[in-house]
Amino acid sequence: MNKIVAIQADPIEKINPKTDTTLLLALEAQKRKHRIYWFESKDLSFINSKLFADVKELRLLSNHKKYFKIIRKKKFNLSSSKVILIRQDPPFNIDYINSTLLLDSIKNRTKIINNPESVRNISEKLFSIKFMQLMPPTIFTKNLNEIINFYQKHKKIVLKPVNGYAGKNIYFINRKLNLGALRKYLGKTGFVMVQKFLPLVKHGDKRVFIINGKVVGAIKRVPSKNSILSNISQGGKAFKTNLNKFEKKVSNHVAKVLKKNNIYFAGIDLISEKLIGDINVTSPTGLIQFKQLTGINLAEYFWDRLKLK
Repeated sequence: MNKIVAIQADPIEKINPKTDTTLLLALEAQKRKHRIYWFESKDLSFINSKLFADVKELRLLSNHKKYFKIIRKKKFNLSSSKVILIRQDPPFNIDYINSTLLLDSIKNRTKIINNPESVRNISEKLFSIKFMQLMPPTIFTKNLNEIINFYQKHKKIVLKPVNGYAGKNIYFINRKLNLGALRKYLGKTGFVMVQKFLPLVKHGDKRVFIINGKVVGAIKRVPSKNSILSNISQGGKAFKTNLNKFEKKVSNHVAKVLKKNNIYFAGIDLISEKLIGDINVTSPTGLIQFKQLTGINLAEYFWDRLKLK
């Protein structure tokens, strides 16, 4: 009997098939004769002590214009899955938290990647508090005076909402402080990561892929002209790269900690050999770009190491 891979993700109709890592993972699962059941967090229901989802069984296609076909829709007991992938994009909001709590109810019967408790407990920026020695000068705060003091010391700083994602709402301060604008920004974001600006970001950051506690590859993402944002979704371009000895040491250290915390698949970002605090565990991306640049399909490694029986 074919194994069922259930994928909790964003609407299949809205993904970008040219860049979407979830689609690459699903295509590889399908290649291995697994059936693909796709659902959203809104499709979850806990009834009579069972967790159900209203799923779409899909046939995935390699054609970018027509990349899926819905075979059927059904109400499905998720504990009958061989594995469930949590792959919806941030923001990590209360709906995301609730979905992990619901999935907790079956995590001892069904393999879930990444572990829902771990996804819930690992803030993608605050978790980097464990690695401060690997990072540029960084504080976490929503206190205006602390940010002013940090700015006066480092002159050029970057602010990132601790619950931000995809390079959105990044605040770069490299000239005179505008206190009014900063207050307004903090009023919207709450806690922020405040970090000394690393000028070598103009040459790109390195997105490092971690699977099952192993560093398995990296790409360089270079910002577009007049931008400090290297995210592909913000106009950054991907290039082939290698990690040097120190970057491997940093990445391996983080990878071991993530494995101890039951994270199977993650992406971390480095600039100037330093971890910049983004520990991506909700829906790490970049595998398609890595495949295009190197010819290596890390989705194969992903499924090989799961060893589904």
